Amino acid sequence: MIEQDTIRLLRECDAGVKMGVEAIDEVLGYVRSGDLGSCLKDCQEEHIRLEDEIQDLLDRYHDDGKEPNLMAKGMSWVKTNVKLAMDDSDRTIAGLMTDGCNMGVKSLNQYLNQYGAAEEKAKDIAKKLIKIEEKLVKEIRDFL
Repeated sequence: MIEQDTIRLLRECDAGVKMGVEAIDEVLGYVRSGDLGSCLKDCQEEHIRLEDEIQDLLDRYHDDGKEPNLMAKGMSWVKTNVKLAMDDSDRTIAGLMTDGCNMGVKSLNQYLNQYGAAEEKAKDIAKKLIKIEEKLVKEIRDFL
């Protein structure tokens, strides 16, 4: 049970990290403020570092990880591109990123509860990802 919960939690973290990196990639070209761009790039780098850590653990379990859900990914892409087509301001970008982070935090907390038997190392990674998402939300509030 411990191994299965650990792998499942790591897979969800893997998908979440990939979704975050892709979401930031989608909006970076629209960012006007150097400060907002810096916050997003820093967050993306933290996601990439955490992705490496997740992959190392998944490799120990001989698991390939998980890609983000295609439906969620597609819906995110549509929402982002429609909103940016209507208003490509930093305010819109900050709102989109805040919504995405909040959904990620909610999902990760649900997975922490669902996979309660996971190893502490996997739980720590999930908590670290939650902190990264919450930190970005705080840092970009002034752009809302």
